[in-house]
Amino acid sequence: MSDKKVNPWRWIPSLYFGQGIPYVVVMTLSVIMYKNLGFSNTDIALYTSWLYLPWVIKPLWSPLIELFHTKRSWIIALQFLIGVALAMVALTIPGPQAFQMTLAVFWLMAFASASHDIAADGFYMLALPQHSQAAFVGVRSTFYRLANIGGQGGLVYLAGELQERTGSMTTAWSIVFALLAGLFGLMAAYHFFVLPRPAADAKGPGRLGSAGLLRDFLQVFAEFFRKPGIGVILGFLLLYRFPEAQLLKLATPFLLDSPAAGGLGLTNKQVGIAYGTVGLTALTLGGLLGGWIISRVGLKKALWPLVLMMHVPNIAFVALALAHPGSLVLISAALAVEQFGYGLGFTAYLMYMILVAEGSHQVSPGRPKTPEPPRGVADARRPGGSYATAHYAICTGFMALGMMIPGMWSGWLQDQLGYLHFFIWVLVATIPSFAMAALIKIPADFGKKQDEEPA
Repeated sequence: MSDKKVNPWRWIPSLYFGQGIPYVVVMTLSVIMYKNLGFSNTDIALYTSWLYLPWVIKPLWSPLIELFHTKRSWIIALQFLIGVALAMVALTIPGPQAFQMTLAVFWLMAFASASHDIAADGFYMLALPQHSQAAFVGVRSTFYRLANIGGQGGLVYLAGELQERTGSMTTAWSIVFALLAGLFGLMAAYHFFVLPRPAADAKGPGRLGSAGLLRDFLQVFAEFFRKPGIGVILGFLLLYRFPEAQLLKLATPFLLDSPAAGGLGLTNKQVGIAYGTVGLTALTLGGLLGGWIISRVGLKKALWPLVLMMHVPNIAFVALALAHPGSLVLISAALAVEQFGYGLGFTAYLMYMILVAEGSHQVSPGRPKTPEPPRGVADARRPGGSYATAHYAICTGFMALGMMIPGMWSGWLQDQLGYLHFFIWVLVATIPSFAMAALIKIPADFGKKQDEEPA
């Protein structure tokens, strides 16, 4: 099939919807499922935080996808593998060692999902000309967000509905994962027939090309860690989301736990509405507004308002833990405020990663070049000697590490402090984030949209 005959609308929405689902399954649905099945917050936070590891070390194995087979082949094979993993979760949930067995499968799914990210993002750039890549950036983002809302909202609601009908939370989640397995099997089959076959997506050189690739790979990391102010850069990447990394793992357990345990006592269906749908919609709107603000005034001027908007709304969880409102409308409103602020503040983080990836000396003021999603190392080099794409991938690895480590102890800490004092601690934990924001250097007008000069 010629790639010229395939309308991008036939495959880009489904590809990025499929990219979003396994991530939300591993990072969010696993937490809710384990809470429903009665596991402790300490165990849930510790072991599900380890699931970030594939995204932390993703830059280390991305060259393998460059070396072997085509990215199209990787996408289809990994989607089938994710479907198999989802089916295995469905089968192991009712077993006597459900926690250990499902966690092992989630590990497999996490590595498959992270690898799928690499292949899909690389394929996107090979299958579309550059002008079309820019045109479909919003489509990609939209369908990835829809996958998050569908997973965190729709699937959680479905699990609640099935629990009410069957009387068993175990059965409910088994059905949810069985349906997801079927979806991914169909998606892989659909993409087998629909994905274009661009000439640029050639088979990698295999082991014969490994020597040259290894040299480029080492050079990428050497250049990254020679960046001026690398200590501050790493500190910001690791600590900017330090409070949110802890809050994120305990948000849904707090919503689900009974009032006697300090929680709000919501059902799965209510969590799916309040946090998975209303909250994620607010998060998306906050991200859009944050991007617009940066385009108007630049990252340097927008940084502190966005940092404050990211952290101050965490007070909403303190208020919820104090008041324990019985109204789903009030709870949804509080979560919307917190998520809207998080969306605003996260745009500053993403823009700073772009700055780090490009290097301030390579970015003209007001015209930051957003790096394409990581394709691997060998082809990430840009004219002028920069490895912007690969450096952006390294930044995302540190971003995941900054979420993984604090999340690991958050469940234990909450068990020791209770929800109210834990959320107060989250407010205190914003101090390192503010400190690192004060230390980073941002060129004037970086990110600010400039009016086109007349020809």
